[in-house]
Amino acid sequence: MTTSHLKAADQAVRAIPPVWPLASSVAVNPYLGQSHMSLAETGALLARVSGVVMTMPREWYGEKIAKGEITDADITAAIANAPEALRPADAQAVHDALAKPQQITEAEAQRLPTVASLAANVTGIDWPSIISYRIGVWAAGYFDQGQALWAAPKGRNAYAAWRETATHDLTPEIAGLKGFAQHVVDAPDNAPDAILRAVETLNLPEAAWPTFFHGQLTSLGGWSQVARYKLWQAELAGETDTTGIEFLAIRLVWAEALYLHAKDTIEESWREAAAKYAEPVEPTADLVLDQVLQEAAERAAQRDLADMFAKPAPQASEKRKTLQAAFCIDVRSEVFRRSLEAVDPAIETLGFAGFFGITASHKGFASDVAEHRLPVLLNAGLHSVSGDADDEKKDQATRFSKRASRAWGRFKLAAVSSFAFVEATGPVYVGKLVRDALGKTKTEAPNEPAPRLDPSLSLDDQIEASNTVLRAMSLIDDFAKIVLLAGHGASVTNNPHKSALHCGACGGYSGEVNARLLAAVLNSADVRKGLVKKGINIPEDTLFLAGLHDTTTDAITLYEGDQPVTSHTAELKTIKTWFEAAGKVTRAERALRLPRAEGENHIAPRSQDWAETRPEWALAGCKAFIAAPRSRTSGKSLEGRAFLHTYDWRKDAENGFGVLELIMTAPVVVASWISLQYYGSSVAPQAFGGGNKLIHNVVGGIGVVEGNGGSLCPGLPWQSVHDGEKLAHDPLRLSVCIEAPTDAMSEILSRHEGVRDLFDNNWLHLFALDAEGKMAMRYVGDLKWEAVSTPVKSAAAA
Repeated sequence: MTTSHLKAADQAVRAIPPVWPLASSVAVNPYLGQSHMSLAETGALLARVSGVVMTMPREWYGEKIAKGEITDADITAAIANAPEALRPADAQAVHDALAKPQQITEAEAQRLPTVASLAANVTGIDWPSIISYRIGVWAAGYFDQGQALWAAPKGRNAYAAWRETATHDLTPEIAGLKGFAQHVVDAPDNAPDAILRAVETLNLPEAAWPTFFHGQLTSLGGWSQVARYKLWQAELAGETDTTGIEFLAIRLVWAEALYLHAKDTIEESWREAAAKYAEPVEPTADLVLDQVLQEAAERAAQRDLADMFAKPAPQASEKRKTLQAAFCIDVRSEVFRRSLEAVDPAIETLGFAGFFGITASHKGFASDVAEHRLPVLLNAGLHSVSGDADDEKKDQATRFSKRASRAWGRFKLAAVSSFAFVEATGPVYVGKLVRDALGKTKTEAPNEPAPRLDPSLSLDDQIEASNTVLRAMSLIDDFAKIVLLAGHGASVTNNPHKSALHCGACGGYSGEVNARLLAAVLNSADVRKGLVKKGINIPEDTLFLAGLHDTTTDAITLYEGDQPVTSHTAELKTIKTWFEAAGKVTRAERALRLPRAEGENHIAPRSQDWAETRPEWALAGCKAFIAAPRSRTSGKSLEGRAFLHTYDWRKDAENGFGVLELIMTAPVVVASWISLQYYGSSVAPQAFGGGNKLIHNVVGGIGVVEGNGGSLCPGLPWQSVHDGEKLAHDPLRLSVCIEAPTDAMSEILSRHEGVRDLFDNNWLHLFALDAEGKMAMRYVGDLKWEAVSTPVKSAAAA
């Protein structure tokens, strides 16, 4: 393949977002490959390649305008931020456009045909669906992670493995594509040459390659995203991977065969389409109007956020706290933190990424599976296991039991045995089925033996890691008697997307392992001595204790057995009552949002109900990221919609704003992935959503499909963003509010092009809080800022 072919193919692969396997699924920004483009520009690209819309229907914005939530001032400000040549003249022009019925979206109008869709038009055979189904069936076996009874042979690249299968697949020929098997036999032996031959056969101009290749990959749905994940993981390890290129070749072999099959009837239409693929990707006035409406909705939400910051916070007590509880920045923690602080003034809460700075590759007790409990942006920095050598020797039965359980689980899920399983086990299994159906299965927090770090981790490394983490938490003085490190997880049953409810910062696992590891290190007398030399003096009576916040039941599990706690018995007894009280208040608030929940007593049972499609709302509704002292938000309800990171820039300035750089390049980016996954799953569920939970089938342990095959569903299930009547998530791009000097933030953006792209192209909005904690400055791109106008309450809130 020529260099230009390789470049175009690689560009198309990188335009596709990755998707993680079910066991460790994390939120992914579906527009990851378009972060260097604006919303309207991305809309023009995705409209061409797949007909994907980028915004809500215009009626959605019209309703917000009618209610007074979006004002003319919001619209006018959004117009000023749009491309001058294409933007509406004024707010009235926007109103006039909304008054006209929208028969078809601009994205649908701009979608270009593929060879398969043209062949379908003239033959009456749904070739796009046939291709999707046949590649999906093969891909499920190729990527299988242990579910399939007959897994595909390993050690062969995707293109070679597919050719071997496709030469024996009679389905295409039965459907009418005569000679397809022979066509595959005659195809080049490697993916690059296959792509080259296909574009030559299709007579596709070079300028058309990037968007045509992109469209071919998007037609494969989530399977192309799994291929992109393989490249992501390889590059994280300093290697490379060609699975995405091979999938493109597979799709083009199909396109080539269909073109030759239907050439006489589609030639003219295909020439027209090929010429349009070669045209520059440029937004239209309609797409710019949609961008204006979306930004106006976000500016309306930002005014409400400014109103919140403008309200005075309650005066904090100077008395030493009994409890400092550090929770993950996850939006679900906000409700519990607020409820907990309201219980007693002796409580202070902190926010920090839920992996607590511990980048652990962890093996659970009696397990040989390495779980990467860290953000997917990072490589594992250390290794840990649960239990010690004596535990392993004493409990070989547990190891055998776990392996037997995994094997039994695979048998239950295998295609040929899932129905026979219940029939064969009969009365033995009926009890469990009844208990599950009635929601009587007991759910418990993970409670393995205490995890331990690899002994090779030196004391100096432990001291340095502790220093880094505590400074990143802005916790370097005024320690409470008990400092709780609360990871989080979710107890649910019969939910393939369970890991998506766990901690994204822990790679889709629950966070108790990281919390327990850090607590053990911070309780070490030798580590504390080393921290004194770094300016951090932890009182002798301060106990670090790990816990787990169950976000489905809002119960807190304390890992008291990890270290001696007898000197804090009285405080622990009190703290447990505080947790119980806070849990009740939190569940009562959450019940107001969850369908069919009539009060706090209706929340916990949802975690045990195997038929419950909405055990919790997870991060639905997220709209803001705040990095500031807790005093700026204390006592103010953010309705479980804000990521809260504790940060004091004054403590960070002397270290050259290293913590600020860490926040802007890691937690902010992860939060943007979460926000934009919810955004994409809401505005374009057919492309970026996870389908309908009621008809999901798990395939290969990788993901889910709807029904019995076809494209992998890569995003959030519809039930995760919609309550059955309306969206439970307002699709708004995240507003990031940081209390720090603007010149420090600009300096960081200047060094990190990828992060700067997110803000320059408004995938994220950035605000600086002033010395009073008010939204003072707005980042407007190109490393420039402007003053935020005096906040005015929306008409709906006035």
